[in-house]
Amino acid sequence: MGQSGRVRQDEVYRAGITGRRPAVPTAFPALERRARWAMSRRAHAYVAGGAGSEETVRANRAAFERHRIAPRMLRGVGERDTSVELFGRRHDHPLLLAPIGATDLVHRRADLAVAEGAAHAGVSMIVSNQAGFPMEEIAPRATAGWWSQLYWSTSDDLVDSFLQRAEAAGAGAVVVTLDTTTLGWRPRDLDLGHLPFARGLGIAQYTSDPVFARLAQETADGPRRASPRPTPAAVRTLLEISRHHPGAFLDNLRSPLPRAAVETFLRVYSRPTLAWDDIATLRSRTRLPVVLKGVLHPDDARRALDHGVDGVLVSNHGGRQVDGSVPTLDALPGVVEAVDGRAPVLLDSGVRSGSDAARALALGASAVCLGRPWVYGLALAGAAGVAQVVRDVLAELDLTLALAGARTPADVELAPFASGEPAVRPGR
Repeated sequence: MGQSGRVRQDEVYRAGITGRRPAVPTAFPALERRARWAMSRRAHAYVAGGAGSEETVRANRAAFERHRIAPRMLRGVGERDTSVELFGRRHDHPLLLAPIGATDLVHRRADLAVAEGAAHAGVSMIVSNQAGFPMEEIAPRATAGWWSQLYWSTSDDLVDSFLQRAEAAGAGAVVVTLDTTTLGWRPRDLDLGHLPFARGLGIAQYTSDPVFARLAQETADGPRRASPRPTPAAVRTLLEISRHHPGAFLDNLRSPLPRAAVETFLRVYSRPTLAWDDIATLRSRTRLPVVLKGVLHPDDARRALDHGVDGVLVSNHGGRQVDGSVPTLDALPGVVEAVDGRAPVLLDSGVRSGSDAARALALGASAVCLGRPWVYGLALAGAAGVAQVVRDVLAELDLTLALAGARTPADVELAPFASGEPAVRPGR
């Protein structure tokens, strides 16, 4: 219960009296523009880019624009309640931070700063499998809670090690990402010839893992691959790999292990043959609630529940995997209907504001995951930037509910203008 929107507004306007303005822009277009100048060309391409012609990135936004809120008057909603229970834990807000890898491209403290910002804003984060720091170092800073993302490796031993580490470090759930069994076609990165993981960024979960250490040592002890021609760019890459690998920089320069770790990661990080039979084994492999990320079809949602999954996350990876994919907001109602209240349904991809969150929640999402906006906040102001972006989204969500005459997100009424749709869709 509360009035977080009014509180945030009051804070900003009072600070304005003394000449202080928000550290980062409060609306997404300006936030993105500012962050673009603060980030390297490679970092911005990696974060902002999508698959192919980026049709799916645009479609995600267009789907939100096809739905309009129909405000209702005189409903006495002076207090709003946005809290939600997920897997036995009560969250004050129906918002989590989506997992985004290689944030060490964006900020030197990467996921540590993200965890601190999320904690300050009072929301849980999903720690990326491709984080810049080990989950054991991130977890103590994520005091508002955290879930662990899992890319299913070609090594079952490594999968089990990641699951065990997540349990031991206190994760609230494991989020198995299904839509990246291989990388999508990403022209912005391809045109720069840039993959952060090939430079030793975003692989700290691996280089901190005992099973991965064994696999990397086997690679180092195996047949040597031909070294690239010693161009200045190749030397810079070697320096970057050595700088990001655990241990002393000079020792890493002399050791074959940093390069072997990168080669091993590129070989094992994801399993293209992943199938439902693999998902069925999770219940015997972890005590954590299991969420499947990347579900876009009702039949897949039903099958997930049949295989013992505890929740689904409607996602198209922010438009980064399949060009021309169905937008997540369009897929959401069908998945919600298929799940029929038996498990939480979350959504990411395309969420940019509190108003977006309100629309997704009104369509049946239990919670939404915010992605690119918090990365831009990280680029501009570190942990404080992450916290401000999240607080601004939550403030707008609260104010949207108040002005829509809704005490909870489920009370929001929508008026989509797509042909054939009813003029007003009642809140649930």
